[in-house]
Amino acid sequence: MAWALKLPLADEVIESGLVQDFDASLSGIGQELGAGAYSMSDVLALPIFKQEESNLPPESDNKILPFQYVLCAATSPAVKLHDETLTYLNQGQSYEIRMLDNRKMGELPEINGKMVKSIIRVVFHDRRLQYTEHQQLEGWRWNRPGDRILDLDIPMSVGVVDPRANPTQLNTVEFLWDPSKRTSVFIQVHCISTEFTMRKHGGEKGVPFRIQIDTFKENEAGEYTEHLHSASCQIKVFKPKGADRKQKTDREKMEKRAPQEKEKYQPSYETTILTECSPWPEATYVNNSPSPGFNSTHNSFPVTEGNGSPSHQPEPVAQLADVSNLLPTATPQEAQQWLHRNRFSPFCRLFTNFSGADLLKLTREDVIQICGPADGIRLFNALKGRVVRPRLTIYVCQESQQAREQHQKHENGDGTNNTFFVYHAIYLEDLTAVELTEKLAQLFSISPRQISQIFKQGPTGIHVLVSDEMIQNFQDEVCFVLDTMKAETNDGYHIILK
Repeated sequence: MAWALKLPLADEVIESGLVQDFDASLSGIGQELGAGAYSMSDVLALPIFKQEESNLPPESDNKILPFQYVLCAATSPAVKLHDETLTYLNQGQSYEIRMLDNRKMGELPEINGKMVKSIIRVVFHDRRLQYTEHQQLEGWRWNRPGDRILDLDIPMSVGVVDPRANPTQLNTVEFLWDPSKRTSVFIQVHCISTEFTMRKHGGEKGVPFRIQIDTFKENEAGEYTEHLHSASCQIKVFKPKGADRKQKTDREKMEKRAPQEKEKYQPSYETTILTECSPWPEATYVNNSPSPGFNSTHNSFPVTEGNGSPSHQPEPVAQLADVSNLLPTATPQEAQQWLHRNRFSPFCRLFTNFSGADLLKLTREDVIQICGPADGIRLFNALKGRVVRPRLTIYVCQESQQAREQHQKHENGDGTNNTFFVYHAIYLEDLTAVELTEKLAQLFSISPRQISQIFKQGPTGIHVLVSDEMIQNFQDEVCFVLDTMKAETNDGYHIILK
């Protein structure tokens, strides 16, 4: 019985001590909070926060940017917190981008009262497509001749000066604007996201794009090359009214989610603010490579008076033949130049340290694995020097005065025909009179403008004007002797195919 009476007494003492200790700890916490001694820096100094602290943005990221660009289109509500916003656009619809001057007082005084230049681009968001951007855009151009990916709606734009759209850069527009004045530019995107998907069986997701704006100021030479600011946002482009339906679908899906789930997603904002990014690198191949579907003229060949001898071809022809094949002795720098010239610029970074020998050792499977099936096969064929057979090959020889005399003597029986004729091959792809004119001008080192007409000698010596249809009916590897005749109306020449 005595033992039974001691147990409650011991428990009571222990419980009393625990209560006092707990009250003391609580009172300490209350005093610290009440005294204002709580410091976030002290908490972040704890070991458990060391890793998170390294991921925090530096104070410089909170700086006020000189410009702000606002796309007047709502963001999607189906984007998780801390992810980049996504905006849906309709194909061909005009959307406003407000160009806002966000400078502090006294910031960038050198542009006060002056114009700045902005370049707007629609580029790929996915890294895989960025590597093959040039080929993707060229394929789009081939399927949509005459169309552009990005256009300015100039009548609706405000404050835009000297707008320009380079025909070779379908996804880029540029213009000048004064930051001190109200400026709004309206853009139209004509490609849709599903045009660049790998497999097209219907119902596939479209690839995201980016709208990027780079702004530059004038340098001392008056050229807009000094970078000021760049910003971009993520978009997807749908067929007309498709963006509205997608936005409605996302909104309805979010309304059906539980409140706890909704907290994980961003709200939909009425406008899209472009966030700061790195400036877009200028591609070196844009102005150097002829685009498919466009004829490139040979204006770089020297022009001489009269007819040059075809036995002495102009020097640029030999240079063009030399750059088509990559030599094993090529240095990494020369290999990079070869990749640029042959329209493999997106892969230059992948092959930065590759010499000519390194590239030539790659197997067909290696190249396809690195570059993908389409570009891999094209690169492998280029490395192995495989040339596509032209649609039509003709052989031509210039008729000289000596050849005429020898021919007349042979016809009169006054000697044997010992004249040695040298023919030159001309390869045609378009099978047009314009292409034949350019190739003949290149052969004779003259300008195409100096060739007035091309005739073919017909029955009884008549001269028949050469047309596209006639060239299309030429037999492959047909031979012609060329004769020239002075044009009556200008300083040019007529060429007669005999």
